Amino acid sequence: MSVDPPSSGRPTGPPSGPLSGPSEPPSGPPSQPPSGGGGGGGGGGTPGGPGPQPWWRSVPRIAVITAVVVAAVVVAVVLSRGGGGSSDTAAADGEVFLQAADKEGPDPFTESTAKDSTTERATPSAATESAPSNAVRGVDGGAAGLYGGTRDVASCDVEKQIRFFRDDPDKNKAFASVAHVEPSRVPDYLRSLTPVQLRLDTRVTNHGYKDGVATSYQAVLQAGTAVLVDDKGVPRARCACGNPLTPPVPQKGTVRHTGDSWPGFRSSEVVMVMPAKEPVDEFVIFDDEHDEWIARKPGDDVDKDKKTERPAKPSPSVSVSPPTSPGTETPTTPGTSTPGTSTPETETSEPTTTEPEPETSTSQPPPDGGTTTTGSASTGPETASSSL
Repeated sequence: MSVDPPSSGRPTGPPSGPLSGPSEPPSGPPSQPPSGGGGGGGGGGTPGGPGPQPWWRSVPRIAVITAVVVAAVVVAVVLSRGGGGSSDTAAADGEVFLQAADKEGPDPFTESTAKDSTTERATPSAATESAPSNAVRGVDGGAAGLYGGTRDVASCDVEKQIRFFRDDPDKNKAFASVAHVEPSRVPDYLRSLTPVQLRLDTRVTNHGYKDGVATSYQAVLQAGTAVLVDDKGVPRARCACGNPLTPPVPQKGTVRHTGDSWPGFRSSEVVMVMPAKEPVDEFVIFDDEHDEWIARKPGDDVDKDKKTERPAKPSPSVSVSPPTSPGTETPTTPGTSTPGTSTPETETSEPTTTEPEPETSTSQPPPDGGTTTTGSASTGPETASSSL
């Protein structure tokens, strides 16, 4: 069979390269750089220039970026918890520091300005309602007999306290941050408070001064402690050390008492002061020295003290209620509202509770010192959030 020769206009052999490039990208790196001549190319880059980077060459960069992001997240979490212990840590470890009335205590703001601490301990009236296992106990800040004192004698030298803060602006500023007042208003704020003495062992959040800032820890103040209270009867400063005070926060797990103990201490009789519903017109306090009851006007002027009738209930009543979330400290304006040795007590179990909102100041566990004891938590008032 004869074969016709190809015409002059038709190709005489296979094409020298692909007409439209490969149908799919290569499955691996090219064995050698593409040549500058010839047709077609699988590189897809500009002529004479490098092609796109293969994906596997980006792996080290991705790993580095991921590591940086993870490290940043870890640092953010650590910083958000703060240094030296947070409120969560303080509540979780369950430590409550016992402070005797005549002891200055750790990390004081100032020297003592207490003038009188002779008030004897009172026994709170028992609550009439049944108490659940996680009950809280509290006393009204305006209750007659909650506080004591001597007629016409202030338990705290307020003007001396003011001078201490004037001489140390940094401590003045730290105190103001806890009291929620401007530093320049601290003198007026202190003068608006009323000097009295506790008649019951009382739970508070105490604030020491350390490394230039106010740090908080849970404490029980012994009956007889000289304090300054606001117009709703809530303790706001401890005169033996100048420390600002705020209401206590609940503790998780089993409470461990550290610091000083004293004869007659019973965790079941510790109370927390509830703000009175209305500002107190007169504090009805007991004068042990003269065995009489006196009425004291709010503020630091005790010259207006006057004798009054014995109240129908000379011992403050405690109230019991299921725990609720405590209120956040609100700003207060004037005119409104070294550790020792402890004695072990019987171990009792403490119910687990919900952690409250932290305080605004840097929170730390109680200072180490003395023998640690374990006991049931002291209980607080109706608005407190758990067994304290």
